[in-house]
Amino acid sequence: MATTRTLKAVARDASGKGVARKLRSQGRVPAVVYGHGDKPLGISVDGHELELLMAATGVNAIVRLELEGQGTQDVLLREVQMHPYRPEVLHLDFFHVHAGERVHVKVPVRLSGIPAGVRDGGGVMDQVLYDLDVEVMPDRIPDVLDVDVSALDIGESLRVGDVATGDFKILQDVELPIVSVIAPRTGGDTASPEGPDTPLTKSGE
Repeated sequence: MATTRTLKAVARDASGKGVARKLRSQGRVPAVVYGHGDKPLGISVDGHELELLMAATGVNAIVRLELEGQGTQDVLLREVQMHPYRPEVLHLDFFHVHAGERVHVKVPVRLSGIPAGVRDGGGVMDQVLYDLDVEVMPDRIPDVLDVDVSALDIGESLRVGDVATGDFKILQDVELPIVSVIAPRTGGDTASPEGPDTPLTKSGE
């Protein structure tokens, strides 16, 4: 389940690429807090403190922001923008949450077991969905959704409606497949794009 961690933050009046670059040069990460129709609030957080927090929680973490001069508020770490090729956080989105109010989050799916159709029949496992849209209380957000696929045979699928739910509601269509086991391809499945009876011709004929 989601764990509440504390993170100190400072409000920022200005925005833009120049401001963001200056903050990063000071070891800080720009962020924004939004939600409930309130005006988005620009903030910055210490990069090292953020690194420690993310190592312990990750996305979908409930964070208690200690906003300098403005008290505390609980927020959901909604989105993390990373540098394209360096392990560096460029920007964060926090969503303001209220006690007793359900939130919508994406929760990753984790498969366990080897499908019978793969183990015994040489089939191929095909995962279609890697996370699910979930409605849940902020303090009950699951870290992952564990799905046991060991009983799946060739031609069978595990669907959204097969996932056990407790404190949360899955918002996607219950008939959507999460993972399927398909028959192995054979050499006879590959044919010439022009058909098996198309004669070969030399260039210029």
